[in-house]
Amino acid sequence: MALTALVQKGELLEGFGYIYHFERELYYNPETRKIFSVEYVEDHSADDLQRAIDEGNEGGNWRFYFNTSPSDAVKRELEGVLG
Repeated sequence: MALTALVQKGELLEGFGYIYHFERELYYNPETRKIFSVEYVEDHSADDLQRAIDEGNEGGNWRFYFNTSPSDAVKRELEGVLG
């Protein structure tokens, strides 16, 4: 993937309030409680990301957008770190 496409997708996420976490290599938004892994961002189109951003999250639990679902232990760890 071209670096420019990844940068553009990152800018898309940041435009919707997502923060890049350098140590975890993911984008997260504490208000919408959604987390996107860098791999997911790389492997999905900007349109796919926009659809995921637009999806509701009425349950209030963190929603994970990863290529492979993270383990429950990883989910708990991220929830603890990100609030």
